[in-house]
Amino acid sequence: MYQSIIQKFLAEQGYICLNPKAALIDMDGTLYDSMPLHARAWHQMMLEIGVEVPVDEFFRYEGRTGASTINILFNRAFHRDATQEEIQQLYHRKTELFSQMPPVSPMPGAAEMLDFLKAIDLRRVLVTGSGQSSLIDRLETDFPGAFTPELRVTSRDVTHGKPHPEPFLMAMKKAEVTPNECIVIENAPLGVEAGHAAGAFTIGVNTGPLDIRELETAGADIVFPSMEEFARALPILIYGFVTTMRNLN
Repeated sequence: MYQSIIQKFLAEQGYICLNPKAALIDMDGTLYDSMPLHARAWHQMMLEIGVEVPVDEFFRYEGRTGASTINILFNRAFHRDATQEEIQQLYHRKTELFSQMPPVSPMPGAAEMLDFLKAIDLRRVLVTGSGQSSLIDRLETDFPGAFTPELRVTSRDVTHGKPHPEPFLMAMKKAEVTPNECIVIENAPLGVEAGHAAGAFTIGVNTGPLDIRELETAGADIVFPSMEEFARALPILIYGFVTTMRNLN
């Protein structure tokens, strides 16, 4: 069913085969329905310093480090980068505001996706632009056994956040895989762009308010309209990878 999409990816990347051994998985908006609350927290923090930013704009910054997002907003509003002290203070305030929001729920379909990946023994690597412990610390409770501590990449681990490929390249190193041995699962255009730039087969899952075409334009090899639909399609997609390899052999 997905063989033509897989063949197109192989041709574009110049790979002989695609043999997934690991799944590199985003957190906010992918595993947790957290982006609306993150957007509200960012919006409120910026209002407090006198800068009006539309709430939906923050969905486009999803995946960036906090410092990168603050500098984008500072350059537009004040025509300069924020100082290190300003970045620390403002990101702390944003984190504080987020912690005061209602509890975040796991994304419908995320547990089913992870259960299937565990069942077929595909390594799972968390790759998040967030450094907030409020959700990272919940992973084992909400998704038992899905991620081991050594297979996690957060904003604290990288110099360049998404859309730079560094987070996914680091994840590949941790999982001991090459780009043609992993898939990226992302919900945000910047994350999709990073996965694509890292050379991985990149799956976009549209869980937010952005147009599906933004994920396609960012480089998604395939896009699903929800995590639940992706979880249902995942076994067929994995079978497509296996079938394509058999045909090549």
